Amino acid sequence: MPDDKLQDLRGRIDAIDARLLKLISERADYAIRIGRLKRELEPGHSFYRPARESVHLRELIAANKGPLQDAELTALFREIISVCRALEQEISVAYLGPQGTFTHEAAFKHFGRAIATHDFPTVAEVFRAVESGKPAYGVVPVENSSEGVVTHTLDCFMDSALQIVGEIELPIRHCLLGAGAGLDGLASVYSHQQSFAQCRRWLDENLPGCNQVAVHSNAAAALRAHDEHDAAAIAAAGAAAEYGLNILAEGIEDYSCNATRFLVIGGHDVPPTGADKTSVLVSARNRPGSLAALLRILADRGVSLTRIESRPARIVNWEYVFFLDIEGHCGDEVLGRALAELEAGAGLYKLLGSYPCASA
Repeated sequence: MPDDKLQDLRGRIDAIDARLLKLISERADYAIRIGRLKRELEPGHSFYRPARESVHLRELIAANKGPLQDAELTALFREIISVCRALEQEISVAYLGPQGTFTHEAAFKHFGRAIATHDFPTVAEVFRAVESGKPAYGVVPVENSSEGVVTHTLDCFMDSALQIVGEIELPIRHCLLGAGAGLDGLASVYSHQQSFAQCRRWLDENLPGCNQVAVHSNAAAALRAHDEHDAAAIAAAGAAAEYGLNILAEGIEDYSCNATRFLVIGGHDVPPTGADKTSVLVSARNRPGSLAALLRILADRGVSLTRIESRPARIVNWEYVFFLDIEGHCGDEVLGRALAELEAGAGLYKLLGSYPCASA
């Protein structure tokens, strides 16, 4: 009978779940034992090992035969890793808040949900919090695929001794949230300026008469929309439940491939994983062709430059510093020699960190 077959399959799933529970409990027990050993061997050190976790997740992805997609498999195992890591030591993470921002979501994607999170209203305050040592790590946005760089984040690196210890790539799906049931009667839309730019076409076509009010985060926009019945907010779908709002429209971003890159900042360096990225800050000497000469150092050694951004040096008018993202780890022999030459030829050189590339 079909019902007998269904019950049999469900019974097999129940048996698998029982085995999974036993294995996860066994894994958790090993995590506790590892935590005790680390306290004896490395007192005062962070138990978070981004290089090891990155390598482990890539190995799991390589072994994945389906039917789970790589991103689904990664999310599942990241939560297992997160709860087991918390048994060793709770990780504290600062992020650009308040709750419900995409940065908040990025922090959970990278660390899992078994962490202590602390929200701050500005990128600069996230940096200052992590510099104080509590919390141990921070998550900040650095660039969007359609709107470009987040300048405040780059500027903070000029004065900070913090290192980049990881990166996160998060697909961005914007929703229009409101206390009402539809678009009729809306007078204002609140959002972060970057989100307005990413949804420009949709807003022009669907809410041409609405007043667009920029606020410091999309979660702050959701909070404003909660208090004003003729207002809406552009935010993540998760912010609807967080702030008691309805989803009035989904996927309102102009480009379906819209994504934001976030950086994880901390106070230590990260060993090589085999799939790494290095970020440096340089300034060219004030003479013709100096920037081209610096970039030629990388080209001549076959080093791949993946991004370059310029920012005012803030010391002398019309002088600039350049942020470079480079494939590889500073501990790699070829890249290490190239970086040494870059440092010798630059007016200013600062290694911001070598870290694992973003995973699925």
